[in-house]
Amino acid sequence: MEKLGVPIIGANGPADLTDWQRVNWRKVNRQVCNLRRRIFRATQQEDWAKVHSLQKLMLRSYANRLQAVRRVTQVNRGKNTPGVDRVLVKTPRARSKLVDELATYQPWRARPTRRVYIPKANGKLRPLGIPTMRDRALQAMVKNALEPSWEARFEATSYGFRPGRSGHDAVERLFRLLNPHTRMQWVVDADIEGAFDHIDHAFLLEAIGPAPGRELIRQWLKAGYLEEFKWHPTDSGTPQGGVISPLLANIALHGMEEALGVSRRGGILSSPCAVVRYADDFVVTGTTREEAERAVDRLVPWLAARGLHLAKDKTRIVEIAEGFDFLGFTIRHYAAPGTRKRGVVLLIKPSRASVMKLRKRLKAEWRALRGHNVGEVIKRLTPIIRGWANYFRCGVSSKTFQALDYWMFQREFRYARYTHPHHGWSWRRRRYWGRLHDRRNDNWVFGDTRSRLLLLKFSWFSIQRHVLVKGAASPDDPALAEYWTARSRQRTKTLSPSMQKMARQQGYVCATCGEALVNGEQLHVHHRIPKAQGGTDAYDNLELLHLYCHQQMHA
Repeated sequence: MEKLGVPIIGANGPADLTDWQRVNWRKVNRQVCNLRRRIFRATQQEDWAKVHSLQKLMLRSYANRLQAVRRVTQVNRGKNTPGVDRVLVKTPRARSKLVDELATYQPWRARPTRRVYIPKANGKLRPLGIPTMRDRALQAMVKNALEPSWEARFEATSYGFRPGRSGHDAVERLFRLLNPHTRMQWVVDADIEGAFDHIDHAFLLEAIGPAPGRELIRQWLKAGYLEEFKWHPTDSGTPQGGVISPLLANIALHGMEEALGVSRRGGILSSPCAVVRYADDFVVTGTTREEAERAVDRLVPWLAARGLHLAKDKTRIVEIAEGFDFLGFTIRHYAAPGTRKRGVVLLIKPSRASVMKLRKRLKAEWRALRGHNVGEVIKRLTPIIRGWANYFRCGVSSKTFQALDYWMFQREFRYARYTHPHHGWSWRRRRYWGRLHDRRNDNWVFGDTRSRLLLLKFSWFSIQRHVLVKGAASPDDPALAEYWTARSRQRTKTLSPSMQKMARQQGYVCATCGEALVNGEQLHVHHRIPKAQGGTDAYDNLELLHLYCHQQMHA
């Protein structure tokens, strides 16, 4: 029996209703983390009986239930999107009720998903299957039980939808594979046609094996979907929109390196081809065009066994000198006579499509902000600029950033002219531009010259190379705890300078839940001594908390 700041939990579940406002999240997270690490270690030792025993323990864990409900009702982006029952979980009381209901949930009650469509980059629509909140919470619980075991088995060159890995790791891996001093000169830029919609259920369930939670997964796969009040069966695929779907897709696509014959000696690539995969989007590199073509020939039957095939319009074989786009970047060899041994250099830049997509989004925001004060403009545009610049700053992006700053100046000029049509340029310039940034010698910073609020510039984000994740390292590996702690500190570089200073002061962890500050949750600044009680905005009175940790503290 244990106590997590809530009623005591016995073998048969909670003795009373959970009190969401009293949950000890530091203890909850520690218990789930310890169980995940034990599952990972048992998988490394191939002690499958122990793995299954620990997975069952995870599925029965009260801490796992609490963490799952927090993730799907407060953290995930789909927290405001209901399933077929139209139920949202928005209050502490509703979350407490859901936690208790999950203790007696029956696997044969999985409900169909709600079909919705979102636009894709090519103008088509992507179908999503939105499970109910209850099913989403259960999926998060099952994911916590299955994921650590598969993390111990997944290939080192798989980077999509995995803890501790990102698209930046995939791009950095390609940088190392395609550098001019390597033998790799040809690329298969491939995409799987509707991977999430066509994965073969029988193959996937066989790959999962007799793991605990398998019956629940089968129910979710076969639950079907509702569209315009009509039920449709799902004979293949995993519903995009489900919490567990990315993990299931990675399980189905596991083994691509082996299928291509990729080999290493002492950790160094020794085969004429290699692969880098980000979910269903992957790149195969080869020393010759013939080797690239052989890779495609090997992949076709391998994918067919999983019910998948390559998208013809998105799969092509190109020489690296021609270049290709991957995860928003353009990767290409450029001529550099006299500067490199081979006279070429590999550059990774933001793709033209990414820049045009950003401009389109910013243009729409500027138009929507007509008539709003400059403070609202800064509030709406700053997160967009910061997010885009932080993502692309790992490439050769300086010229792109400068061009975007010039484009933004034109939008700022139009905004000022529209807002004050009866004032001249000199007045508007004094009203909206000035040396607003204390540490930059720049007289053309847009903002509010009275309150000193300012709009960020893209060029203020210096280029920083991403540090590639080490081999097959996983956060669930207890032997690498210090490595992941140090790596989590690096992620705070995406925060504002003031937030970075606060993060350093508190050891880069949330003071309430003990988790890494940058973990996907929104951050809030907390005053240790409230301003109403005489507290100040001095750094020694401030600390960073996750949004919902902050709310719990003030509840």
